[in-house]
Amino acid sequence: MAPIPMNQVAPQTITTRSSGRLWPAFVLGLMALLALVPQFVKRDDVLNLLFIVFLYISLGQSWNILAGFAGQISLGHAAFFGIGALATRTLWTGGVPFALALLLGALAATVFALVIGVPTFRLRGTYFVIGTLGMAEALRITVSQALPRVNTLPTEQIVNYSLVARYYLALALALATIGTAIVLLRSRLSLGMLAVREDEEAAQATGVNTLKHKLIAFTISSFFTGLTGGVFAFYHASFYPQAAFTPHWTFDALLISFVGGLGTVAGPVIGAIFYILVRERLAVTLVDVHQIIFGILFIIVVLVFPGGLVEAWERLRRSRRLARRGR
Repeated sequence: MAPIPMNQVAPQTITTRSSGRLWPAFVLGLMALLALVPQFVKRDDVLNLLFIVFLYISLGQSWNILAGFAGQISLGHAAFFGIGALATRTLWTGGVPFALALLLGALAATVFALVIGVPTFRLRGTYFVIGTLGMAEALRITVSQALPRVNTLPTEQIVNYSLVARYYLALALALATIGTAIVLLRSRLSLGMLAVREDEEAAQATGVNTLKHKLIAFTISSFFTGLTGGVFAFYHASFYPQAAFTPHWTFDALLISFVGGLGTVAGPVIGAIFYILVRERLAVTLVDVHQIIFGILFIIVVLVFPGGLVEAWERLRRSRRLARRGR
């Protein structure tokens, strides 16, 4: 179901293994250093920008676990993001402690994923992709009709609003998502997922329980996507429920993963940083056409480097090694 073409899988698999030790350590180290930023930077615009980067790292890494590791291209992740956001916001503003509300919101997204997982995984190829997109759109329309009004935080919560606390929460979530991807990729479980990604029928013929591995990837992916939605809902003082179900949450995750390097740990991190910084820059300088320009840039990156920016870095390293040997 929606297998990744082999011409895309091959360079990504090589990149994942060759950088398996260096990239995770570098990424986690960089993210840990970012914990010091609020101690020295007091500008809200910088903290807001980094918050969005962390949020998109979690979003992209969550989608990457399903699509990059298990090869299941889903266009319905906005549903899990929205369920996590809506459930967390509703419980939190209703008096439930935020930590518990966030966990329950993520579990709600996970339960929904499990309920739809078995029937949707029976679909093959583009039918699976269309099925997940249709499910997410049906949920978006339902929520927009049932909850059309803005949800604003109570006065006491607005008074106590802390951007720094939200910054650290988003950073912690990004680290947790990256750490989970590292552990998963180095576990025996990932062997089954990667086998399903490469060739589902061959994996099943060799004894791999394909449905089990796809459901596990789906569960982990939806759980962290729900957490990301919950953090998004916690960030906004005013919150439109339907905004958390819009398709761009799915397509942004897809774009980040492909630009950075699908199937790699570092790919969604690099893709999120690249996407947010370039998007914000283009939005300021080319207000009317920045989305078109970024779309063209995305196409160029994917065509030139099917393995994303991680593959581009690996190519540069290899060329430098060859140049040194030739001296």
